[in-house]
Amino acid sequence: MSEMTYLQAISDGLRQEMRRDKRVFVIGEDVGVYGGAFKVTLGFQEEFGPWRVIDAPLAEAAIVGGCTGAAIMGMRPVAEMQFADFISCAWDQLVTVAAKQRWRAGTAVPIVIRCPSGGGFSGGPFHSQNPESSFAHIPGLKCVCPATPEDAKGLLISAIEDPDPVIFFEPKRIYNGPFDGHHDRPVTPWSKHPASEVPDGHYTVPLGKAAVVREGNDLTVLAYGTMVHVALAAVEEREIDAE
Repeated sequence: MSEMTYLQAISDGLRQEMRRDKRVFVIGEDVGVYGGAFKVTLGFQEEFGPWRVIDAPLAEAAIVGGCTGAAIMGMRPVAEMQFADFISCAWDQLVTVAAKQRWRAGTAVPIVIRCPSGGGFSGGPFHSQNPESSFAHIPGLKCVCPATPEDAKGLLISAIEDPDPVIFFEPKRIYNGPFDGHHDRPVTPWSKHPASEVPDGHYTVPLGKAAVVREGNDLTVLAYGTMVHVALAAVEEREIDAE
């Protein structure tokens, strides 16, 4: 076990999958030399080379379209939308092409689209949106939004290994530890440390299965991503026996 932040766990999972499977490659804006807007792929190009860590032009439709073609030919692309907001530029490639391919032609499209999403860091209206609800209604697409470093790494590995398109939403607000929005006051479960224990090596967390992060009998609260931590803080502050 190692202590990692949410962001570090994503980086670790991606690096391990690239070491394990040579079909996995990364493509996105500034993911190579710069290491990504949030440094998830920092050092990747030095380790894996420019053909597996590809700096793409500012063209989200081309990035996702290229990933779809590469996946159909047997590769395992991981694309980074520098900010989730700009995934709208690739809507047609995702919804009309990638999501339909299995049902249209029986062809697997194993692509992962990483999407740093949400606000909380003064990014403004074009860098702070949560578009996951739009894609959750599209047959053929899987949407993932982890709440903890352990789940972030395990779910990313599962997403890369999955035969179908997965959109992997990463709440920027909890990249370095969760907060409840009140003057950066930390909330549970990382009230003292922004990092938590993450298993070393390869492991997976199943897609599509909810995790019970707190047992309770009074009511059930459903949440994902950042709001898992806000919900935990709320029920503990009010001393509610909530699941």
